[in-house]
Amino acid sequence: MATIDLIVLGILKKEPLSAYDIQKLVEYRNISKWVKISTPSIYKKVIQLEEKKYINGTTIKEGNMPEKVVYSLTDAGEKEFEKLALEISAMPVRFFLDFNAVIVNLLSLSPENREQCLSNIKDGVKTLKDYLEENINTKENVPDIPETGMAVLQQQVILAQAIENWVASLEKDALCQK
Repeated sequence: MATIDLIVLGILKKEPLSAYDIQKLVEYRNISKWVKISTPSIYKKVIQLEEKKYINGTTIKEGNMPEKVVYSLTDAGEKEFEKLALEISAMPVRFFLDFNAVIVNLLSLSPENREQCLSNIKDGVKTLKDYLEENINTKENVPDIPETGMAVLQQQVILAQAIENWVASLEKDALCQK
């Protein structure tokens, strides 16, 4: 998937890292909260990118630690990174919200289950919003957090707020149809 390629290449553009360090950075930056990317996909992607000669792996050993492979971007990887950024930015913006599969079937549910589903979605969005706000508060004064990373977190909070408002209106409309 091109998105995972762009994330991995972008991380390695800043500094050489092992697959484990890339995965930890993805976790730390909460990238998996807004892009479908899993730990196994990062490891697979590193192998694929190396096979395509976009990254180079160097085995290193530090003290008594086991050997590890540290990856760095090649010139071809640099070009692929730029190409992917341009391609992905030109794509139509899509929001994949899994709960929409429930929403389109809402009126087919019993009134009790309809209420429960809307409540579940509302709770899930609130949990996400609380998590994002806590994350922003934790990271807003950390000097090494990129401004663009904070912008993504703020974007996610705005989206969560909009979904909260939308669910509240949907809840009102759906519950009126009992």
